[in-house]
Amino acid sequence: MKNKFTILIIAALISVQHTTMAQTVDAFIEKIYPELDALYKHLHQNPELSLQEKETSARIAQELRSIGYEVTEGIGGYGVVGLLKNGPGPVLLIRSDMDALPMEEKTGLPYASTKKAIGNDGKETYIAHSCGHDIHMSVFIGTAKLMMEYKDSWRGTLLMVGQPAEETGMGAWNMLNDGLYERFPHPDYAIALHDDPFLPAGTLGYKAGPLMAGVDMMNVTVYGEGAHGAAPHKGIDPIVLSAQMIQAYQTIVSRRLAPTEPAVVTVGSIHGGTVHNIIPDQVTMQLTLRSYSPDTREELISSVKRISEYYAKAAGLPEDKMPSYWIREPHTPALINDAQLTEQMVTVFENNFSPDKVVEVEAQMIGEDFSRFGMQERAIPISMFYLGANDPEFLEKAKKDGMDIPGLHSPYFAPVPEPTIKTGVKAMGLFAMDILKNREVMMEEKR
Repeated sequence: MKNKFTILIIAALISVQHTTMAQTVDAFIEKIYPELDALYKHLHQNPELSLQEKETSARIAQELRSIGYEVTEGIGGYGVVGLLKNGPGPVLLIRSDMDALPMEEKTGLPYASTKKAIGNDGKETYIAHSCGHDIHMSVFIGTAKLMMEYKDSWRGTLLMVGQPAEETGMGAWNMLNDGLYERFPHPDYAIALHDDPFLPAGTLGYKAGPLMAGVDMMNVTVYGEGAHGAAPHKGIDPIVLSAQMIQAYQTIVSRRLAPTEPAVVTVGSIHGGTVHNIIPDQVTMQLTLRSYSPDTREELISSVKRISEYYAKAAGLPEDKMPSYWIREPHTPALINDAQLTEQMVTVFENNFSPDKVVEVEAQMIGEDFSRFGMQERAIPISMFYLGANDPEFLEKAKKDGMDIPGLHSPYFAPVPEPTIKTGVKAMGLFAMDILKNREVMMEEKR
């Protein structure tokens, strides 16, 4: 009975400690929020494309320096690292992506982006933060401020990593190839977040294990023999061949893979021909392949090639006109959250947020190159959580009325800044401090 009573007392003291810390953190976030809101709107109005994040990375570097971090720029392109050494302890990497998308924003917000630039394909395009990386960066800077303010509560080394080119899958690859883990202390853990338009602002989503899929971008060029459109029997039509292949690709997931194995094969574009009445001599298709395991990835790629070649042979094409292939490298590996680190994260969230604000989510087939930070020669635990970003009232109405909800990469995606950023800073900061908790302070509190 005595032991049970002691356990209850300790549990109560821990609960009070968590509550007091959360309240203190809330007050600090309230104090710095106007700065974060201004930063968010500046970033939102000034997006930059992947591999072009010159001004964005400079602003993130400036913010980190002003807080007191030791800052290094130009890592793997426009990558930024803010280093804060705070005594002996683990090394924690917190990552934010920085790039925007080549698309026009149509939200109608007073701070909507109207920016244009020349894309990496040489064409002019609108630019918008329609994936919410501006939210990510604002939370990132807020977390950096929080960790500096409460540095007596943790011990170890913090690496604040601003990563370029997430949308192209090249940013993490470039930073790591430029010696990120050789030039800075090697992390023991890496954490990140991603905003979620399908979760109400103020809500946190988690999932141990697979969270996001591995991504391959693949081109298939189909060759044929050109002819007059009025005499198709005189040629071999690569447009018809491509149509047959597209239909057959859909059997890869439904007939080649186990029904329990998630995968996607999508043909996103097809280009061939010039005018109405000429059969061209080649067509190029652009595919995206999504999977969670290396074996499934290999099966998708090999099946696309096998199907393409069989149809080409059936059409009577010679060996020198078999389809050719291009696969973007680096590919984006699947994002697998470490179970133990995610369990720790959920405990922190449940101790500091109301139960209805912490929800388990399902895995998705979208991709994220944050996974690479945990997959180097010395593997480390990683965990990414979802940060609810939408107006709760809008979501409720949309659900009730059967309305479509603008998702990531939609021109209408409009995060609600205030509760989203505040929740993100609190969640990320408390999680980071729990990983790097100051055991000396804990021992003093226990005494």
